[in-house]
Amino acid sequence: MTAIGALVLVVEDEPQMRRVIRASLTSHGYRVIETERAAEVAPLVASHNPELVLLDLGLPDGDGIEVTRQLRESSRVPIIVLSARGREDDKVMALDAGADDYLTKPFGVNELLARMRVALRHAQTVTGASPVQVLEFDRLKIDLDRREVSAAGKDLHLTPIEYKLLVLLAQNAGKVLTHRHILKDVWGPAYANQTHYVRVHMAELRKKVEDDPSRPRLLVTEPGVGYRLRDGS
Repeated sequence: MTAIGALVLVVEDEPQMRRVIRASLTSHGYRVIETERAAEVAPLVASHNPELVLLDLGLPDGDGIEVTRQLRESSRVPIIVLSARGREDDKVMALDAGADDYLTKPFGVNELLARMRVALRHAQTVTGASPVQVLEFDRLKIDLDRREVSAAGKDLHLTPIEYKLLVLLAQNAGKVLTHRHILKDVWGPAYANQTHYVRVHMAELRKKVEDDPSRPRLLVTEPGVGYRLRDGS
């Protein structure tokens, strides 16, 4: 299923917001099903098998973060959280619970559509039959078979940690990864709270990958949350 034509489950209790999202998505070729209740999310995912879930956190009969945790027990459907809660802690909790992305209300339709395309494309990559062995983003090229990285045709010499960090972000391109996610994947569960490890190594990685490390274009910071490799969508 390509992005256009994909079935999207919209979980939102505000009728006006639901109408806006429905009109925006259908006008761009998406199919939409809706609910305003947390209790209906899992049954709808099981019965309709949507390609994407847009999930509000503040629902009348439950919290969207708990809905996310429950969905992740049985489904890998991409989840983009849409919420008026702008606190960094809420973003981190939603992402650590298994959400793929987070948009704070109010948001622009174009930004929502771009985040949806990224989430759908990443889901296709994860479930594809033959994994991609060469990842390319703008001037950056990562050859997973050879463990080689180049920027603008110039070979980069990365430390093992820098390589693992870059590959993790590249394989989740467009998706924000929390500090905890990165630490557990690159360093191991025992380092889940050592956020300074990520900052130090990200700074060194940017020196090698970015044209201007002080104004990164590819390896971007999500303040207080984590990092995202921008994939151009």
